[in-house]
Amino acid sequence: MKRVLLGLGFALIGLNSRAEGDATYTVVRVEAEKLRLYWRDDADKPLRRLDRLAAWLKGQGRTLAFGMNAGMYHADASPVGLLVIDGREIAPLNLASGQGNFFLKPNGVFLVDAQGPRVIDALDYPALREGVRLATQSGPLLLKQGQIHPALGPNSASRYIRNGVCAAGSQALFVITEKPVTLYEFASYFRDALHCQDALYLDGAVSSLYSPRLGRNDHWSELGPLLAIVE
Repeated sequence: MKRVLLGLGFALIGLNSRAEGDATYTVVRVEAEKLRLYWRDDADKPLRRLDRLAAWLKGQGRTLAFGMNAGMYHADASPVGLLVIDGREIAPLNLASGQGNFFLKPNGVFLVDAQGPRVIDALDYPALREGVRLATQSGPLLLKQGQIHPALGPNSASRYIRNGVCAAGSQALFVITEKPVTLYEFASYFRDALHCQDALYLDGAVSSLYSPRLGRNDHWSELGPLLAIVE
């Protein structure tokens, strides 16, 4: 099954998984030049949810056309790793060791610069930081040069709703699962169904999508930074 909706500067695609049984995924393909990152409102308070971002933008006469949680964050909504908004580094690159998916090396950065969108190993970011318009760090890298992260195995029992991103030319492909999957299954989908070379895990369990075209307004979790397409 394939659905394509064109308009508002992005295409929306729903696909059945070929490789993970009856698991299904929603894929939103956007022109990366239209992407924006948000974290705090005019009062310097974390927005925390996509519906709050939509309401805040509406007060400015703008419309949220697409939104998704942008990466991992602390309890106060501050990003665990790198965050660049409108060319300004809000939080630094985090190359420390630690527990949890973020620190499962290699982790990575999704960024947009003059060359378009990219997913890269976090270790490669310092050489590219000049001219970056937006960036968010998370982990692990699901795919690096077409290879699934070596720590991810097909026998994992850890299943969650998950979301992630890869790049294809001038476009970014954002994926959210409709059923709980393992990280290995998620990485396999990026590789086998979307044919991505590099893909980044954004988060799990809290994964959220805002899309009026799909009738989606996920707001069950308090979030950190938010990726968006705004009209």
